[in-house]
Amino acid sequence: MRKNIISFLLFCLLGGLFFTSCSEPYDIAIVGGTIVDGTGSKSYQADIGIRKDIIMTIGSLNASEAQMVIGAQGKYVVPGFIDMHTHSDNIRDRRRKEALNYLTQGVTTMVTGNCGSGTYEVAEFFSKLEEQGIGTNIVHLVGHGTVRRSVMKDADREPTEDEIQRMKSLVEKAMQEGAAGLSTGLFYAPGSYAKTEEIIELGKVVNKYGGFYASHVRDESDYTIGLKAAISEAIEIGEKSGVPVQISHIKALGKSVWGQAEEVCQIIEAAQKRGVTVYADQYPYNASSTALSAAVVPRWVQADGRMRHRLRDAELLPKIKKEVEENIERRGGAETLVISSFPKKPEWEGKNLKDISAIMNKSEVDTAIELVLTGGPGIISFNMSDADVEYFMGKPYVMTGSDGSVVVLDRGKPHPRNYGYLSQENTILCSG
Repeated sequence: MRKNIISFLLFCLLGGLFFTSCSEPYDIAIVGGTIVDGTGSKSYQADIGIRKDIIMTIGSLNASEAQMVIGAQGKYVVPGFIDMHTHSDNIRDRRRKEALNYLTQGVTTMVTGNCGSGTYEVAEFFSKLEEQGIGTNIVHLVGHGTVRRSVMKDADREPTEDEIQRMKSLVEKAMQEGAAGLSTGLFYAPGSYAKTEEIIELGKVVNKYGGFYASHVRDESDYTIGLKAAISEAIEIGEKSGVPVQISHIKALGKSVWGQAEEVCQIIEAAQKRGVTVYADQYPYNASSTALSAAVVPRWVQADGRMRHRLRDAELLPKIKKEVEENIERRGGAETLVISSFPKKPEWEGKNLKDISAIMNKSEVDTAIELVLTGGPGIISFNMSDADVEYFMGKPYVMTGSDGSVVVLDRGKPHPRNYGYLSQENTILCSG
């Protein structure tokens, strides 16, 4: 049975905490709730008295004179939640600055810059947020993909010594300006073109500043090196560079790797036993979300920014179509790929690739390629087994996160994780 949560930013945003009482009436009294304070202590029942935005009392209150009384019986009273994995860098957009879809879930701190996408102009990023005002706290990661693209564009090759030094300089700049660590998207271009050693070298820079390493691992399925090898690679990067590892949105994507959750966790736990700090985050759904091009178009096609050219190359198309077909099947078939956002064809939002191919009277592969060329829709991809999701969820080092972004209300048909990832039955477990 799901319990409701009251999240009032109590311990994160208010000015102080005093376990005293006072005869002056409280502005707000929260009574009858079960407090989970985020320290790791056991939950306990108590009332909370607030005056002038400061928690003045935690204990038993006579709330009759409070200006506002909030009954919290049967509810948890918790600090604001930290979302370790978001793509909410778009909070700098004034239409999104309040981050209402996060605040209404009780999230008061978001980690941005994930999957290799974070800017290295960190001071400028923070300055913009401070100037316009935002609804949550922000922790930012510098993105390997952003850094690599700045130095090498979309080149599918190893960096020269000069290029690796320039990348290290950009990472150092970002860390000096307040980044909390480095993120990678080794599944995506251009991150997928990097060898393990490249990331280790950048990780050493992060280590100097006490940062951590968050990775969308190279393969969550069997696209390239396979799920287990990709998890091992992330751990190797942390171990050799000396930084803690955060595995992003841990999952087993596609039938070919269903059932591998236990083996993945064994790899993580073996690393923890030898002293490597490894954590993970997870959204509590069996569907992922990404761009259609990222899901089905091979990375070699995207290299050097020539994807559109290659998708129109008659000589390359047979090979491309074969791999696109394999990638569609890898994710569970065309009926599991649902359009979530497509500004150029909003009437197709909510329809799956199979439905659209019937409308267009084309094969599923040809339809996918045409959609990518038309504007590249976002998709929701149903590709995980509930058993794997639940297995990862039960691990104490796996934290619930959204992998979402700040959304403009009533626009598109986004993944429900943007609104409801903390409205799940397991959410309470993340705080107590």
